[in-house]
Amino acid sequence: MNRTLPSLVAAASVILLIAGCSTPAAENSGPVSGGTLVYASGDGEPTCLDPHVGGNYPQALVATQYLESLVSKNSDGEIIPWLASSWTESDDQLSWEFTLREGVTFTDGTPFTAEAVAANVAHLQNPETGSSTGYLALQKVTGVEVVDDLTARVTLSEPDSALLDSFSQTWLAIESPTALARTAEENCESPVGTGPFFVAKWDRQQSITLERNEEYTSPPADAGHDGVAYLDAIEWRFLPDSASRYAALQAGTVDLIDNVQPDTIVAAEQVDEIEELNAPRPGASNRIELNSSKPPFDDIRVREAFVRSANVDDAITSLFFDTAERSYSPLSSVEKEAFSKPELFGYDQDAAATLLDEAGWTETDADGYRVKDGVRLELSFPVSTNQSIPAEQSLFEQLQATSKEAGFKVNLEPLDLSSWYGALGENDYDLVSAPYTKVGPDVLRILFDSSGTVPAPSGYFANHSQVKDPALDELLRTAAQSSDADERADLYTEAQEMVLDGYYVLPLYDQQNHFLLRSDVEGVRAMPTVSTPTLYDAWLDR
Repeated sequence: MNRTLPSLVAAASVILLIAGCSTPAAENSGPVSGGTLVYASGDGEPTCLDPHVGGNYPQALVATQYLESLVSKNSDGEIIPWLASSWTESDDQLSWEFTLREGVTFTDGTPFTAEAVAANVAHLQNPETGSSTGYLALQKVTGVEVVDDLTARVTLSEPDSALLDSFSQTWLAIESPTALARTAEENCESPVGTGPFFVAKWDRQQSITLERNEEYTSPPADAGHDGVAYLDAIEWRFLPDSASRYAALQAGTVDLIDNVQPDTIVAAEQVDEIEELNAPRPGASNRIELNSSKPPFDDIRVREAFVRSANVDDAITSLFFDTAERSYSPLSSVEKEAFSKPELFGYDQDAAATLLDEAGWTETDADGYRVKDGVRLELSFPVSTNQSIPAEQSLFEQLQATSKEAGFKVNLEPLDLSSWYGALGENDYDLVSAPYTKVGPDVLRILFDSSGTVPAPSGYFANHSQVKDPALDELLRTAAQSSDADERADLYTEAQEMVLDGYYVLPLYDQQNHFLLRSDVEGVRAMPTVSTPTLYDAWLDR
């Protein structure tokens, strides 16, 4: 999932081939071609390999290997060329013109042109696609004009300072318009991109086989080499059990694993043959969201009481072994606009008790839980077992215990991903931890604007705190329209302060994104966009 140390943030979100015991390149003969890299994922297996559909992190992890975006980012966070070679914004800020890279072809033989860009935006915005992440990112896009084969003009309903950030994400990557014209089932089975690999086979609940694109010509501007990938193929296995993944890595039957447990990270530091890649995700921090749309959290005093009763610091210390640092911000520390207010989140059971008394929860039942008008202070907390690693689930259990001291009964409900989405869609929750990755501070608009309580075509909505504050909406709208970076930063700071002061969220830590790899696997880096590993430059030194 998602963790980090501040000293590693800048490097981690960028390229990060682990420092440490890898053999220096000068001592090698250099990159060699050939071989199959075995990747073992503990994240949930996608139900669809097309990240336009829905749009979650497991999709982005694998799709990074076969789909490419219009733009990317470098290690300094600057937008750089990829499938678009250049771009210009109109004077009225209501359109962007993209000049496309020449001579690029999808792996089904379809040429990459402006028509493809138009088809992809239309696919993302079509309700029948069932997009969530991509759909929400393109809410201000009114269409794409095909100026000529290599020029696409994206038109907007209002200025969007986050547009380039959005187009850098895997969930908005460009797919073959010929492939998009197939049935949804066919496209989910084997999306077609311009990337260094293509989907050769999907053996559900087992693995995905990716093979090298022998005609590849379009690496991003910061790639380590040109031409085709070094690897012949990638075997992308699904191995949910954390201990089994690490055992396979130690045995050498697997080359790279994700969703690494904190204790495993610490143990791996003592193993010369294993390296760590720490790539915290951008966008939102990992946080618990408090559903303010219904009792008891429609009362700010009860929200603050819960936050004050949650001993987050001790839980992180005991469970994460210095692999995660406490956050006090709605944004990941990867985002330079992240604003923290630690004084709001001190563990204080006396303050929690006083707040609950003031809110009318003055009685206590035989089990020690607060009661008001005959109703117990009981909270539903659905937990996605696909998205929360075991250490995080243990953290929730510790918070359940400390909040009980204040009189809260927290019902932790472990659910698979589909059931978890269902609980959220039915508003059947009081607390939830829902990771959301998006490049840039515009993620605040998706998470806290009133419009975020309306489901996307996929049925998913992102404003789980269900904040509906016109003043906050206006702040976020103004920030998104501003072309002045300093003004945007000030507005985003003000918006974050409103969210924190309202006790709509309990920040925990950055979204954890730890990978372990064999030391004879060279050239692996994390994309500076959404921190997914790219295996284009990877090669096997064996």
